[in-house]
Amino acid sequence: MNLIPVGIIGSGSYVPERVLTNKDLEQMVETNDEWIVTRTGIRERRLAAEDQASSDLAYQAALKAMGKAGITAEQLDLIVVATITPDMAFPSTACILQDKLGAKKAAAFDLSAACSGFIYGLANAVNFIATGTYKYALIVGAECLSKITDYTDRNTCILFGDGAGAVVLGQVPEGRGFRSFELGADGSGGPLLKIEGGGSRNPSSPASLEAKQHYIYMEGREVYKFAVRIMGNAAEEALRKAGMDKEDIDLLVPHQANIRIIQSALERLNLPEEKCMINLHRYGNVSAASIPIALAEAAEEGRLREGDCVVLVGFGGGLTWGASVLIW
Repeated sequence: MNLIPVGIIGSGSYVPERVLTNKDLEQMVETNDEWIVTRTGIRERRLAAEDQASSDLAYQAALKAMGKAGITAEQLDLIVVATITPDMAFPSTACILQDKLGAKKAAAFDLSAACSGFIYGLANAVNFIATGTYKYALIVGAECLSKITDYTDRNTCILFGDGAGAVVLGQVPEGRGFRSFELGADGSGGPLLKIEGGGSRNPSSPASLEAKQHYIYMEGREVYKFAVRIMGNAAEEALRKAGMDKEDIDLLVPHQANIRIIQSALERLNLPEEKCMINLHRYGNVSAASIPIALAEAAEEGRLREGDCVVLVGFGGGLTWGASVLIW
């Protein structure tokens, strides 16, 4: 079977207006700007307004991506939203977004793979288009992490922000587009990064609310060790599958979780920092939205040229990881 070459034909991002700086956090918990910057690289993050949900952020990013791609909502065949902060348990945020956009013929579903979710979403959608099942797909990473962050926990509240990034996938010329994917999971590490309350195992109750089980829980040191190892491994495996080497990388677009993790990946891949898209100092960790926001900003800044080898790589709760090689 001859597969259709699939690539990104449009990208866009959106972040809320409200800025939460490290100085602001100094007034909320026992921390300081120097400590946060030294250990994470984060200086500020964006917070959604009280009346904003993930679908609202996704909608704005989607409009930009569709505008860049030059397609209308009616042309979309598929919408995938990667998120751990859906508007509600169901219907899916993708269905809510489909209605907001007026994408009447598009199939729609959410995907939950935490910070790896965008790459998981790409891998799913690329196959639909490559096989000729669909022509255009909208993939969105959208998060309102401020809604599930405990702002009395200084270990987690310094890390997370809100935002959305989107891409439109479609057919591209031969030799362009996605060349490989590397996806993985280690469910034994699930307890390291989780929200325990609200599901069928531990339904919402006065006890779960009192125990703060509806907020992000993370064993930071263990997640850090996992991330440092898996980021390089996943990127190298994706390159191997694409028949390419570290020397071929023109731009690395990593999950924006921690500057030290990114630097470790750069060292492993023998890449200078100028070949890496870094924006976590402005937005913090935006989970599934972090890679598509960074990718859209790289495109807007002119850092992506036709024929460039772009490597996307991320890790997240699950534990999960994902990497992809894309010829722009």
